[in-house]
Amino acid sequence: MENSLPREMQDEAKSSSRPRVIILGAGPAGTGAAYQLMRTGIAQVTVLEQRDTVGGNAGSFEVGGMRVDYGSHRLHPACDPEILKDLSNVLGGDLLLRPRHGRIRLRGHWIHFPLKPLDLALHLPKSFTFGVATDMVRKLLPQGGSKSETFATVLERSLGRTICRDFYFPYARKLWGMPPEQLSVTQARRRVSANSLPKMIRKIASSIPGLKPPSAGKFYYPRRGYGEISERLYEGACKGGAEFLFSAKITGIEREGQKVTAVRYEQNGSEHVIKAGLIWSTLPLTVLANCMRPEAPPEVRAAATKIDFRGMILIYLVLEQQQFTEYDAHYFPEESIPISRLSEPKNYTGTSEPTNRTVLCAELPADPNSREWTMSDEELGQALCSWLGAAGLPVKAAVLEVKTRRLRQAYPSYRAGYEEWFGIVDRWLEEVDGLLTFGRQGLFAHDNTHHALYMAYSAVNCLRRDGSFDWDKWREYRKVFETHVVED
Repeated sequence: MENSLPREMQDEAKSSSRPRVIILGAGPAGTGAAYQLMRTGIAQVTVLEQRDTVGGNAGSFEVGGMRVDYGSHRLHPACDPEILKDLSNVLGGDLLLRPRHGRIRLRGHWIHFPLKPLDLALHLPKSFTFGVATDMVRKLLPQGGSKSETFATVLERSLGRTICRDFYFPYARKLWGMPPEQLSVTQARRRVSANSLPKMIRKIASSIPGLKPPSAGKFYYPRRGYGEISERLYEGACKGGAEFLFSAKITGIEREGQKVTAVRYEQNGSEHVIKAGLIWSTLPLTVLANCMRPEAPPEVRAAATKIDFRGMILIYLVLEQQQFTEYDAHYFPEESIPISRLSEPKNYTGTSEPTNRTVLCAELPADPNSREWTMSDEELGQALCSWLGAAGLPVKAAVLEVKTRRLRQAYPSYRAGYEEWFGIVDRWLEEVDGLLTFGRQGLFAHDNTHHALYMAYSAVNCLRRDGSFDWDKWREYRKVFETHVVED
């Protein structure tokens, strides 16, 4: 597809009179920032990426002759209109609008997700319905205050015991590897979109014909996998003059006093240095803090060690059958089933190709020090088949191949009190002249792709043509970022 950048804009972007921005990381935030910088012609751009392709954890690759993602990803209609328009332009007919068709397992029953009133009435366990009704009555009675607010206290007060103890709490223990009482209240606000009964009721009601908006129960998805978003932004940025360096591992960010001067990276066994006065990082916040040369102050490095990310093992089964189920995703809140979600990539696009073959992708929350992390692909494949059988989804077709991917920083862990440690690192990095951290990993934000792209566009809006950065405007954007809530 031809890039929409005007030729005069491409020539302007290549001009040596423009400031150069070095972007660290080529996920959605990094590629989005590179694309937008080239569109505006504000700066020259060089992007350093450790992998050999763009997309990061929102990228795509091939398994068994099919394109798959790093887990389950969707582009939500809540995407900023300007950004959605740009994505529609670069993806063209490849950006599909698809109906959501998933399921959640609750007390041994499958419930459609997104939630639908009729399905809830027919399939929700009566004991669960009675428990929710009792909780709603209990909310009308005087409530005692809690001395310290956590993820657990806020959700249980808002949603009631039944929903929390049957769904959110076991899911939280599985996803983040800690009791819900140890999670910050921020986790409840930013990770749970329906974090009160009225909100949950409104979400359910939005699926009723006549009440639902046009985009309700739908999502955007690229024909060639979720990674096509970053791939097309990359192509557009390159045509505008941006430079991308792959297999480039960041080894240091040099500074003189509180001003950045260069980036060091390893590529093909050799170390390289790029002089830089503007460095935009999408690296995990903890990695960025530890890359500073000279080292960050001891209190900053100590705070960085207290900021945790949750890991994830992705298990891919290639099956000799046309389709495993009709559903795009299955959610498993119960702790007896170790995986949190199962997706079938073919169902995201609705394709029938290739025939008589499909891939399943299971998400297994785990950390590098866990037993599962050291298991072989074959062992994980066998374990997955056993777990699916226990959930009433037996694998009957021949397993043609098992592949895995391990993500060390899949989700930020909002452990109670993390705000203090994050604040120490964040404030110090902001004082380093010429350095900007943004994106999901860079701002320790459990956000969606459309949020990461919004951060990228916001950063470009703050860069002036003389290379200076409008920090007051950025701080206003940061307040907006804090209102983002994950779309499931």
